[in-house]
Amino acid sequence: MSLSLARVASPDSLASSVHSRGKDYVLYRGDSLALMEKFDEHTFDLIFADPPYFLSNGGFTCSGGKRAPVKKGGWDESQGIEHDHEFTTAWLKACQRLLKPTGTLWVSGTQHVIFNVGFAMQKLGYKLLNTVTWFKPNASPNLSCRYFTHSSEIIVWASPGSKGRLQHTFNYQSMKTQNGGKQMRDVWTMLTPRNAEKEHGKHPTQKPVQLLERIVEASSNEDQVVLDPFCGSGTTGVAAVAKGRRFVGIEMDEQYLELSRRRLMAAPRP
Repeated sequence: MSLSLARVASPDSLASSVHSRGKDYVLYRGDSLALMEKFDEHTFDLIFADPPYFLSNGGFTCSGGKRAPVKKGGWDESQGIEHDHEFTTAWLKACQRLLKPTGTLWVSGTQHVIFNVGFAMQKLGYKLLNTVTWFKPNASPNLSCRYFTHSSEIIVWASPGSKGRLQHTFNYQSMKTQNGGKQMRDVWTMLTPRNAEKEHGKHPTQKPVQLLERIVEASSNEDQVVLDPFCGSGTTGVAAVAKGRRFVGIEMDEQYLELSRRRLMAAPRP
């Protein structure tokens, strides 16, 4: 790596919050909003955020073909639409400060949260670049039979500023090559994480490595720094280091930080 990760993304004010580190990653334990305040502005080239969807409020889902309650954790419980929107606006504003002018933010979500995210982005002055639809051909069935089967998530891709000439990184030719020489469209068909991606443990909202690898490759370059403020199982980090980037993850839960550490240590490098 041409620059040490400590020089660009490990300020002294965060030293006490370090959970673990390697030559190309740092994991911090703590509240995302509090920790993001301690980074210098324009630190990151790419941010991927998989925030709470606020679904753990007495609903049900399908797990292993059976009806199961949605109980991902206290972090996923809604505190009411106004409070949820305030939280969303706060972390999006923090990300906006931390992104370089050439950087971009990707945010994943379902109908329960993604419109809130989009509205907050527009009010903050982000430039919405694309909404990518991730289609899951192996999505769980809908047990109530009162809705269409939920088989997709929306990922909003945005630049931190909407004024002036866009400077954001987009590796267009790479994406075109991966798509057989044709322009890549905004609907991506990818399976949910397979068992091999859960050998070190699992997270209830885990994303497939393939999805994050595409995002990392599309909107950053080698040796650049990627942040995930809701690190979870560390999939963003696994994809980032596998593609020659450096990674910073923030997570509150010790269990998931340990899972992220194990996955990062085992991740392939170029």
